[in-house]
Order: sequence, then C-alpha cells, then structure tokens
Amino acid sequence: MPITQPLYLTMSSLVPASEGGAEEQVVELDPFVFSHPVRRDILHLCVVHHLDGLRKGLASTKTRGEVRGSGRKIRPQKGTGRARLGDGQSPMLRGGGVAFGPKPRDFSTKLNRKVIEMGMRVGLSARVKESALGVVETLSWPNAKTKTLAERMREIGWQKTLLVSGLKEVPEDLKKASSNLYKVEATTVENLKVYDIVKWPRLVLDVAAVEWLERTLGKQTVTPRSYKI
Repeated sequence: MPITQPLYLTMSSLVPASEGGAEEQVVELDPFVFSHPVRRDILHLCVVHHLDGLRKGLASTKTRGEVRGSGRKIRPQKGTGRARLGDGQSPMLRGGGVAFGPKPRDFSTKLNRKVIEMGMRVGLSARVKESALGVVETLSWPNAKTKTLAERMREIGWQKTLLVSGLKEVPEDLKKASSNLYKVEATTVENLKVYDIVKWPRLVLDVAAVEWLERTLGKQTVTPRSYKI
C-alpha cells in the first residue's frame, strides 16, 4: 500500500536565535523516505554487510611448504619400530607448518543496492518514529571553539548526536569544533551509512541533506518545503 500521507517535522536550529538562528519552522518530508514501514530484518542485513566490509582478515599461518628447513626425511620408513615421518615441516611436528590454517582473505559480502536503499529508508523512518531525527536550516557554526559548541549541544539536548551535512564537505568551523567533542560527530550525507543511522541515538540533518536523501531514495524529485509558524 503506497504511503501518501504528508509528514511534517518541526525544524530546530543549531545556532541560537539570539545569534541569528532561524525562526521556528516546519519542514515537509517525503513519506516514502521518512515514513517507511520498519523492517528489522533489512536493518540487520545492512549492518552485517557493513561490518563484514570492515573486517581486515589479516590472520596468516605458514603451510609446510613455507616453513624453513630441510626436506630430508627424519628417519627411515621401516625398521625403527616407530611411526613413519617425512620432513621436519610436517604439521604433526612442533615447529612444522599448519594444516588448513588461516590465510589473508576478504570477508566483505555482497548486498543488492535496492536492499541498502531500503535500509536507509527504514533507518531514517525509525529515527523519526522515535523522535530522534532533527532537521535544521544549516549546520554552519560561527566559530571553531569546542567549548561553545558543547554548551549549545547540551542546551538543546543533542548529546550523542551525528550531524549530517548535505554539502560536499562539512563546514570547517563545525568540523573543528566537533572533532574533540565526546559522542558528537559531523559527516556528509554522501558518506552516511545504514550502520551510522542505527549506531547513533540521534541524527540531525540540514535541509540540503534532506533534499539529497529524498532525491536519491525517493520515488521522484521532492523538494522539502518549510513554513513559518
């Protein structure tokens, strides 16, 4: 059943109103992107796919052909009354090679692009249902002081928050101010992953990020409209 009911969200402001922050507004969001039915199985697939890609797989052991040593047979095949043995690199001997040991490998798995896109919709929609997604006009910050940003984030209750910018790069002052801030990070919407949406308790998008998500994940091009209250 198609989702057609409009979705409205009250916009927040990173910069205080006394310092030039925007007036209180409401933004209209694409319900196809931000009001999708929650699918825990899709989120699980996307998170596992992301974590598989992070595994380095560097464990390595030497086979009997790679262990240093002579290829001479340790003792005669018959006549000693003892078990038969080959060279000193045998996996049965101490210091020998390892049979069927690990080698460097790629743990990454494949997942269809449409499943990942659905995971993005599901994750964003879940954050909206939990009242853990905010939208601001812009993520520009007037200075690079971490203390000032920390006080503002504490004032508006945005601890443990991921700030997502729709620009090509995160605004420089915001990037510097948030780099030393505990449990606060800033990234671009193009680098946003389903894992990030699930991991962070709160997401804050600017209008440019919302436009990018609706353009990329929506059925058609939708421009978010904001209204003054």
